[in-house]
Amino acid sequence: MISILIGLLIPLFGTMLGSSFVFLMKEEMSPLLQKSLLGFASGVMVAASVWSLLIPAIEMNAGRGAMAVWPAAIGFVVGILFLLLIDNVTPHLHSSTATPEGPRARLSRTTMLSLAVTIHNLPEGMAVGVVLAGSLQSGVDISLTAALASSVGIAIQNVPEGAIISMPMRAEGNSRWKSFLLGSLSGVVEPLGGLAVILLASFMVPILPYMLAFAAGAMMYVVVEELIPSASEGEHSNLSTLGFAAGFVLMMVLDVVLG
Repeated sequence: MISILIGLLIPLFGTMLGSSFVFLMKEEMSPLLQKSLLGFASGVMVAASVWSLLIPAIEMNAGRGAMAVWPAAIGFVVGILFLLLIDNVTPHLHSSTATPEGPRARLSRTTMLSLAVTIHNLPEGMAVGVVLAGSLQSGVDISLTAALASSVGIAIQNVPEGAIISMPMRAEGNSRWKSFLLGSLSGVVEPLGGLAVILLASFMVPILPYMLAFAAGAMMYVVVEELIPSASEGEHSNLSTLGFAAGFVLMMVLDVVLG
């Protein structure tokens, strides 16, 4: 159980580490650095979706022949639709835009920035939780080492994400400590979401392939809807491409070598 707790908390520590950059950097992050970090985070999330979630979801049904892919396909689509729903019913604001998304609400800009990041972190926490849940089930080809590798991979991409969160908070006029705390708190949803998934999966083992693919779909929604567009707009988009490649390869290596 200690290993599971550590696996749940590692991504939060990554967010906290990234948020602490607000004490070391100027009030605004360099656009070149931000594009590189967004690309890196996208690469990690795409690789984690494939190697840590979709492939295990298909392999769990390997004995069903051509039908083995359907739980992964259904779970993936439902995950996309779930994040689409959350995105549309939650008032939030992305740091790269000035126009809020979702329903109108009388919330401060800082609050809406925090909500935008919370939406992003939810599927990451679910992904960690469902892989850890898989490692607890007999007959599931997911080792605890592989699950912890996924947790470490998400934590690595949370470091630049934490910096991308806290720096705009600072630019909004918040103190360094408040910006750090807001950035760190945005990552709390990850261990909570992961724990909820573990508890759910322990009672419903047959739906574990669907849950793995569901988390993959939710993560891919964040990548395609938010991260890649922000990383690719304007000049120097080639840096985000290089960052994507670095993040993808790193997560792939972690999952294959440690799994």
